[in-house]
Amino acid sequence: MNNGDNYRPDYKTSDPNWYSGFNSKMRIGDNECVVRIKQLHPDARPPLYKTAGAAGMDLCACEALSIPPRSHAMVRTGLALAIPTGLVGLVCPRSGLAAEKRVTVLNSPGVIDSDYRGEVKVLLVNHGSFDFEIQVGDRIAQLLITPALRAVVFDGEDLGTTDRGTGGFGSTGR
Repeated sequence: MNNGDNYRPDYKTSDPNWYSGFNSKMRIGDNECVVRIKQLHPDARPPLYKTAGAAGMDLCACEALSIPPRSHAMVRTGLALAIPTGLVGLVCPRSGLAAEKRVTVLNSPGVIDSDYRGEVKVLLVNHGSFDFEIQVGDRIAQLLITPALRAVVFDGEDLGTTDRGTGGFGSTGR
């Protein structure tokens, strides 16, 4: 499928209930936030939690494509998000894809900043020996929404001491 097929940044679905999980009157709990989504492609699927205890929402492909062995591809979701200020979206691999197909998120985790409003895309890499086939609607990654602290950085001659000190890679043993 050509990346331009059926894609319009101003696309609005004709089905007002395309995201059946949305309820504008739902109560937001202490561990919940509102993330607004916009469908940019008719084959886009909303991110959903598969279980009550899931930390990540599944992200689905809105296009069919093949990733050859030892190669990577940018996979479109057909969605844009409005993540609240102070939070960040982390695009993480699905463990089943990594274990069974050797496919993972190349820049793991991918970061979606709260001020980004473009299409969410997932950079997948195929570490396997066979082509990895993606169909429209396939779950390709998971999205975690988590707090993002902003650091105040200043010059400091004295960084303090720790037991580890300057010990780097492998310094804490096996």
